[in-house]
Amino acid sequence: MGRARLAELHGVATSYEPAPGRTVRVPDETVVAVLAALGVDASTPDAVRAALERHDREERSRLLPPCVVARPGRPPRPRLPEGTALRVETEDGAVLDWRPGADGPAPPGLPLGSHTVRAQAPDGRSATATLIVAPDRMPAPPARSHGFLVQLYSLLSARSWGMGDLGDLADLAAWSGRALGAGFLQLNPLHAALPGTPAEPTDPSPYRPSSRRFPDPVHLRVEDVPEYAHLRGPARRRVDELLDQAAALRAAVLHEGALIDRDAVWALKREALELVRTVPLSPGRRAAYCDFLAERGQALEDHAIWNALAEIHGPAWRAWPDGLADPGSAAVARARGEHLDRADFHCWLAWLTDAQLAAAQRAALDAGMAIGLVHDLAVGVHPSGADAWALRDVFASGMSIGAPPDAFNSRGQDWGLPPWRPDALAATGYAAYRDLLRGLLRHAGALRIDHVMGLFRLWWVPEGREPTEGCYVRYDAEAMLGVLALEAHRAGAVVIGEDLGTVEPGVREALAERGVLGTSVLWFERDYTGADGGADGGTSGDAPSGEPSEQREPSEPEEQSEPSEPGEGAGAAPARARPLAPEEWRADCLATATTHDLPSTAARLTGDHVELRHRLGLLTRPLERERAEDAVEVAEWLALLGRLGLLPEGPDDEEGAVKAVHRFLLRTPAKLVGVWLPDTVGDRRPQNLPGTWDQYPNWRLPIADATGRPVSLEDLVASPRLHALMDEVTRAARRGSWGGRGIKPTPGTRGARASDTVSP
Repeated sequence: MGRARLAELHGVATSYEPAPGRTVRVPDETVVAVLAALGVDASTPDAVRAALERHDREERSRLLPPCVVARPGRPPRPRLPEGTALRVETEDGAVLDWRPGADGPAPPGLPLGSHTVRAQAPDGRSATATLIVAPDRMPAPPARSHGFLVQLYSLLSARSWGMGDLGDLADLAAWSGRALGAGFLQLNPLHAALPGTPAEPTDPSPYRPSSRRFPDPVHLRVEDVPEYAHLRGPARRRVDELLDQAAALRAAVLHEGALIDRDAVWALKREALELVRTVPLSPGRRAAYCDFLAERGQALEDHAIWNALAEIHGPAWRAWPDGLADPGSAAVARARGEHLDRADFHCWLAWLTDAQLAAAQRAALDAGMAIGLVHDLAVGVHPSGADAWALRDVFASGMSIGAPPDAFNSRGQDWGLPPWRPDALAATGYAAYRDLLRGLLRHAGALRIDHVMGLFRLWWVPEGREPTEGCYVRYDAEAMLGVLALEAHRAGAVVIGEDLGTVEPGVREALAERGVLGTSVLWFERDYTGADGGADGGTSGDAPSGEPSEQREPSEPEEQSEPSEPGEGAGAAPARARPLAPEEWRADCLATATTHDLPSTAARLTGDHVELRHRLGLLTRPLERERAEDAVEVAEWLALLGRLGLLPEGPDDEEGAVKAVHRFLLRTPAKLVGVWLPDTVGDRRPQNLPGTWDQYPNWRLPIADATGRPVSLEDLVASPRLHALMDEVTRAARRGSWGGRGIKPTPGTRGARASDTVSP
């Protein structure tokens, strides 16, 4: 009981429920290991008693928790001895004296922001804590709108260097906003990838980054760097040669069936950028660069020196020599001086990438987009990457994020990503989390959070143990959501949570209460409350733990060769649960037909996704059974589309059925409707096939048409199939017939400035 009590005090679960009514006890060895990762010794009964006594002493003597979170209507209520004086030092330098007894539960005029509160008790004790004052809700979308979901690397143009880049993104934004009335573009994570080595290519997955704090310069459009135009002599000739090589890479992908080769693209761009850097910055550009360095501060310095050291020693920093594995060591301090030029090169790359992201967002807004770019926040970082090195004190050593066993993955999952330490986050006032969000929201109209349930709890797997031997660790959701609301408010950005799959009771409601939009995928929106599939009511938010996840389908295999995408492994929906009618969908969501981890709409309608998994040996049941069950699911949706009058072309017209699916999405009350860009040209290939590693070219495919022929941005713009589909969307938007009932755009302001102060 003592160990269970100690675990509870530190947010470590000693059991979990893989299904309603079934409780599984966490092994004692796991609890001990997880507590050790949190700095708590629970290895013996004596150690447990000592830890409990220490915790009780600290709680009795503590005046303030390490971080206090408040919001309008819910001011901080610290438990303090009578007569304790408080002083709040706001982030803008103001000082507010606060006498809890006389002034009430909050000082008058306490503004939103990240402040410092100091306490002085009559008995001489004092304390200091971070005070986060956050708005009640995230900013709402300015209006109901539609937009594209796109994996940027897959979108090549006639100017790409072998993969899509930020110039292509700006072009797509300008065209789709002006010509199609699109309101947003949702992207894959653009985080900095772990650098490849001669023996180990760069992992192409955008969900296992080296750093989430800085974007990857592989996305740069080299020709758009202003200094490029001033190259002369041998440098110009060499860059022209590199352009020819880049054209060959592009042609190989678009016309010769080659896969996107990120490392080959970066090798060319890196050499070209090294030459561009020889051109001196103009005075104005130099001043802008210096401002960027000052603004990003220590985080950028750490990111840059890690990249400089990784060039010498490889990215596996735990094996670096001479104390370099510790960013605070004397050895790293010396390295900062010794490798100043290489570190400056990586700072310069970060500045250029930031500038081109800003240009892409400006292009989107100038084209009339209400939101513009929707960036994606991966659930974690690579354990050998820059963030895990620089922020080692706030990541749990020897732990990995994963998923518990479920009906379709009895062995659970280990995603190989170190989790945040909730105690370290609180002790530092959530500084690392705040800085991460602030960086991502610099040039974004919205942020998608992968596995948003991780703001509440994460499944921790101790190193060397099976995923089945993990446990849940709880986070302070009020603090995590408060910091998110504050940073979203500052940026005027909408927040979209990927809340698919197994979701703890109450989580969707808590997210909705704070204004976080959910994610609703058509094929999974069924009535999970009806025992026979015919009951009335039910919403996607009522789905039991067997609801399919974004990353996994019922027929995908349990086997997980090599690390697979975070979030895979949720169970399947009841087979006879009926499709939800459009009016039954939740309004506060991004509604879409598919995602990067699911079959395209054409592949789903035709059953091609089943055949693909069969060819790769991924099916765990007979092919005929898979085909039959898949056909039944599709037929149920087609029947509903027909009854609603959304399928005039008939069920055998594939292109008509794709249109019908999107007509249906437009009938729902969803505030945002996302169109998977490959769906517009009939692409049948998934960008990522969970459960595979080298069997399938995950994250390396260009967008292609229904025949498998790669399609460039220029081809997309001229595609009759794309325009026929998007005409359906734009006509509905112009008619104001969203939701099928003439619903007006949801009121709201980007700044969400209704409540800028906390009052008693």
